[in-house]
Amino acid sequence: MNNKTEGSSDGLKPREHNNRHVRADAQRNINSLLQAAMSVFATSGVDAPVREIAEKAGVGVGTVYRHFPQRSNLIEAVFRQEVDACADAAEDLASQYEPGEALARWMQRYVDFIAAKRGLAAALHSGNPAYETLPAYFDKRLNPVLRNLLETAAAAGEMRADVDPDVLLRAVASLCSTVQNGDSSQARQMVSLLIDGLRYRASLSGHTHP
Repeated sequence: MNNKTEGSSDGLKPREHNNRHVRADAQRNINSLLQAAMSVFATSGVDAPVREIAEKAGVGVGTVYRHFPQRSNLIEAVFRQEVDACADAAEDLASQYEPGEALARWMQRYVDFIAAKRGLAAALHSGNPAYETLPAYFDKRLNPVLRNLLETAAAAGEMRADVDPDVLLRAVASLCSTVQNGDSSQARQMVSLLIDGLRYRASLSGHTHP
């Protein structure tokens, strides 16, 4: 006779709960590792010891290699996370500010991304095939975001309407070439002037909200 009672000895429910717990712990470890790696890469470069990253994340070295067997896996994941965070910021800003201000604030957020990415530059430009897909990922995520911000601001008469988002992304990246030791203050000032120029040209055009 089967003496099992509902939800008892078959262990299905406890095991399912335990699996969710494990997945949650694993995701927390991954998030901590990515944040730690970004910080370490920015200060010590992409060749920093794995142990330094593990210690900053509060995990063991084995945990790093379990989630990211190769250093290139970690670098790629850090880059994609930073791109995603920059892209996702646009929606939050658009919900809080007028179109022109949302665009201006996002451009400054983009400056922060470029400044942080400089810690990854040596690896990203190394020719390693592991990073071949990253430029396309960058364009796929950020170009539409900026295009939407520009079009919304132009429709409101707050920005000139003939700006190519790809050109603007590259222009800001060029301005960020002055960033040293993570200090992006000068780049921020130049980007502010650039945005003011877009606003000034909009006002000269006499464009009004349709």
